[in-house]
Amino acid sequence: MEPVLIGIYGGTFDPIHYGHLRVAEELADAIRFDQFFFVPAGEPRLRDSPGGSKHHRARMISLSIQNSTRFLLDEREIKRPGVSTSVTSLREYHAEYGGRAVLCFIMGADTFLRIHYWHCWRELFQLCHLIIVERPGSMRLINRSDLPQKIQIECASRWTSDPNDLACQFSGMIYTAQTTLLDISATKIRDLVAAGKSIRYLLPDITADYIKTHDLYLGENEFR
Repeated sequence: MEPVLIGIYGGTFDPIHYGHLRVAEELADAIRFDQFFFVPAGEPRLRDSPGGSKHHRARMISLSIQNSTRFLLDEREIKRPGVSTSVTSLREYHAEYGGRAVLCFIMGADTFLRIHYWHCWRELFQLCHLIIVERPGSMRLINRSDLPQKIQIECASRWTSDPNDLACQFSGMIYTAQTTLLDISATKIRDLVAAGKSIRYLLPDITADYIKTHDLYLGENEFR
């Protein structure tokens, strides 16, 4: 049976915004994914709990991608009790696709620099490829010599500059994507909401309206 090339974009998406959506759109242009999932984290292991509840964050993703034929929402991590781990989700994908899935896990460069703190982090390379996306304000390309030694050793032979390589091997490769860096952050959006300022043009209007309707990111008034 033919392999299925799957993009998996994980994160808290607190809230999702045009920076996330533009990255996804450009990756979908560059790589011929058969399916592309946004996977919001439930309870992250290595960061503070998100400001928005699981339900609200998933709903905002659903609204933001509802007119796209490329993207799907996967709620497995917000439905899973306890702390979210990406390795668990990747194992589940492989079980569900009967070993046919070629998984491409998308993460920011800042996250990749701390990947050696992730649960069972070396197993990631047995389960998926990594697509690294730079962040606004960071260096345009990862300086591999500045990576922690554990990551340097594990990743030395895994880098590729050709996204087409990802479909030719089951797992274990690392591709650094060159995408448009929109200087938008979820933190900035939450701060603007808390200050009573406009968030228009930073995220889809339907998502901004949802935030306003449900009084999200206003501290004590948020419905969790």
